[in-house]
Amino acid sequence: MKIKEGAGDRLLLILMYAAIAVFALVCLIPFVTVLSSSLTTETSIQEFGFQMYPKQFSLEAYKLLLQDDTIYKSYGVTIFITVVGTVLAMLVTCAMAYPLSLRSLKYRNYITFYVFFTMLFHGGLVSSYILITKYLGMTDSIWVLIIPSLLNPFNMFLMRNFFKSIDESLAESAKIDGANEIYIMFRIMIPVSLPAIAAISLFYALAFWNKWFEAMLYIRNEDLYPLQYLIKRILDSADFSRELAQNINVFEYTTPTLTTRLAATIVTIGPIIFLYPFLQKYFVKGLLIGAVKG
Repeated sequence: MKIKEGAGDRLLLILMYAAIAVFALVCLIPFVTVLSSSLTTETSIQEFGFQMYPKQFSLEAYKLLLQDDTIYKSYGVTIFITVVGTVLAMLVTCAMAYPLSLRSLKYRNYITFYVFFTMLFHGGLVSSYILITKYLGMTDSIWVLIIPSLLNPFNMFLMRNFFKSIDESLAESAKIDGANEIYIMFRIMIPVSLPAIAAISLFYALAFWNKWFEAMLYIRNEDLYPLQYLIKRILDSADFSRELAQNINVFEYTTPTLTTRLAATIVTIGPIIFLYPFLQKYFVKGLLIGAVKG
């Protein structure tokens, strides 16, 4: 029997949808403004300011930005650290989470506390910088953007909770047949945990895609700049646009400084924006992982 909604429930539902629509519009307006302003001329922005609709349509900023191979190199670096970093991070995370989900693991509580302690306290930036530059010698290496971020304690605890929610009879049956823990993890637990792995992989991928601070500290080779650090340099300095425009010999040519910054922003966030609608369900799944009892 269908329960009839009251007038108060319908009003509350309408108000909630209206609030969500307004919030979505508020989030969308800045992006539309940036996109529109990147598709106009520099003189139009100087005269009319940032507009929701370009008064003078122009692709000059994108042509200027994409004519140089710098943006393509940064894309390659970012794609590499995102793909390789996500795969390695999930291997390390699962290798840490699965043993901690086992009740038979000796000193499990002490190890868990040690990992949890790093979420509350850490050595700070100075000690990390000395460790990476002096002792590990990872300066100007692409691996400095990957290896220090291979294990996120929060993601590890999410993965551990999911492993603990799996029926122990699966592992016990495999042990009776002679399987060891490594076989059980790779052939039983990981295939069963694909929804959780997909969600946490997405968290890692977004973290690797947005890396820029480590590049600012440890990378001096411009060929190893990730995309986010390159966009930061473009936003911080107008000299980048002038360097790109040096080869353009046009009378009274106005270097598109502002529009180049906006175009670089669109080029940077474009892939994630188009990818997110297909992966949104994994975000929802990821939020539910932490609610698993245990």
